[in-house]
Amino acid sequence: MINEEQQNEENKASESGSNSESYTPKAAAVEPETAQETASSGSFGFERPNEDLIWISRKVSQVRQEMGKFVIGQEQMVDLLMAGIFCNGHILLEGVPGVAKTLSSKVMAKALDIDFSRIQFTPDLMPSDVIGTSVFNMKDSSFTFKKGPVFSNIVLIDEINRAPAKTQAALFEVMEERQITYDGQQYKMEFPFLVVATMNPIEQEGTYSLPEAQLDRFLFKIKVYHPELDQETEILKRYKNTIKAPALDQIQAVFNASEIQKIQDLIEKLVIEDRLLHYIAAITIKTRNHAKIYLGASPRASLSMLK
Repeated sequence: MINEEQQNEENKASESGSNSESYTPKAAAVEPETAQETASSGSFGFERPNEDLIWISRKVSQVRQEMGKFVIGQEQMVDLLMAGIFCNGHILLEGVPGVAKTLSSKVMAKALDIDFSRIQFTPDLMPSDVIGTSVFNMKDSSFTFKKGPVFSNIVLIDEINRAPAKTQAALFEVMEERQITYDGQQYKMEFPFLVVATMNPIEQEGTYSLPEAQLDRFLFKIKVYHPELDQETEILKRYKNTIKAPALDQIQAVFNASEIQKIQDLIEKLVIEDRLLHYIAAITIKTRNHAKIYLGASPRASLSMLK
């Protein structure tokens, strides 16, 4: 009896041992192989997006450094300018005279390796001075369209509210559709195309209010305020030994057109949940029914918030 019981126990132990021996090598054979494949590939599926974000962060930091050479403070304005460029939207800078609105726009344009033009809006400025006009060619007795200063990548419009309504209306098509129609011909703008306009809010004489249709075409309006005490002191220290205008030739270009296109392509790949879309739509609808708002936001405004 004892021998039979011992024999049964030995048989069970041998069976369990054989089962464990057959299972353990199988698991051990799979795990090293999987780990080796993962190590050899070196990819977990999220490295490339992180590389893109690191690249964008470094580029933006370089732009901030270039801006800091001439513009002290105004960090929020610099970040919003970069956001407008990445979102392919036009920007309106509003502030009192002397707070570096024009200088900031020029430095930002220099930090981008793209074309730049400036238009000083005046009360006698005509639409042809902005978009261009037809010039008669005496040799072949024909008219040739001569492009205006708006044909550029970044267009700085200084004191936009000093031009009359007919000149401001010349910007409607180019800001919305990024093209000019003249004598039945369409002229496309090169990528990127961005309008950066400045406006003085305190002067009323000699200025014209911007039409609502033009205000609606700006992605956002950046209010530029006076610097703080320490920033004002830093400005005086930096320019205490010079009476000349700042030389912008030492600014190094950080972004080019292809890199800006790459960033905009990455932005278009972002995943936006339906709840966020509903939230943006609810805000837009509330502005149209608010008693203290004269004119509510348009669908273009909701698209701007989405950007």
